[in-house]
Amino acid sequence: MTAPQSPIGAHVPVAGGLATGGLKYAAEIGAEAIQVFVANPRGWALPEGKPAEDAKLLARTDVPVYVHAPYLVNFGSPSEETLAKSIATVRHSLVRGRAIGARGVVVHTGSAVSQSYDAAMAQIHDHVLPLLEEIPDDGPDLLLEPMAGQGKMLCAKVQDLGPFFERLEHHPKLGVCFDTCHAFAAGHDLAAPGGVKDAMDALVATVGEGRLKLVHANDSKDVCGSAKDRHENIGAGRIGEQPFADLFRHPAVAGVPFIIETPGRAPEPHAKDITTLKSLRAD
Repeated sequence: MTAPQSPIGAHVPVAGGLATGGLKYAAEIGAEAIQVFVANPRGWALPEGKPAEDAKLLARTDVPVYVHAPYLVNFGSPSEETLAKSIATVRHSLVRGRAIGARGVVVHTGSAVSQSYDAAMAQIHDHVLPLLEEIPDDGPDLLLEPMAGQGKMLCAKVQDLGPFFERLEHHPKLGVCFDTCHAFAAGHDLAAPGGVKDAMDALVATVGEGRLKLVHANDSKDVCGSAKDRHENIGAGRIGEQPFADLFRHPAVAGVPFIIETPGRAPEPHAKDITTLKSLRAD
């Protein structure tokens, strides 16, 4: 049996709504899937938006959609205010995501900042598990995205997802977004022979089959283990093209959408990155 093909897309702007922003740009660059913000990525405002209009538009397309939660979200923060705002912000992303038919909401796994790892993980159990319980069966999954390993990040290597899944009781609405640049920066040498297989096998062994829901396909400006989150265009960085071809061929990734978050002034470099990934998918 032939494995399902992974759609390849991009994080897209949605100024003016999905119709005039996201989907128009997606078509321009050849994207087969999109990721969007439904709020200011660097703020706490929770705009109502126009989800009904967006949903009508998406009903006429078969483009898989994902939402990325704002960057300020940190479930591990010792600040009660930051924690409360983080929960409210992700709840907003989940509600808006459901309204536009999104399959998942991506959220960074966060940092303990000035408190202990155990204290941060305890509050993740206390606050994020109830949030997962609010998601209806047809609502988007909450996708945990491991980080590059800087500071007191709670999760960088895929094995670090184990305690998250344990604290969150392996909730059925919990999934994973695997970022290739983050993983490389955290120490998974995807560029080495067998490196992609090792990382994906470790991911499946840690969280189980079927939990990988999205791949952020980004090359890296920095070396493996640098703990630096600096994205590069596909094939132009330290990871190179071949590992992305290897990634398409791992059983855990079959049918999982790829989203680029690569640099450059739109649309030329993004169209090229998508073309490159499509060629690697087909090889």
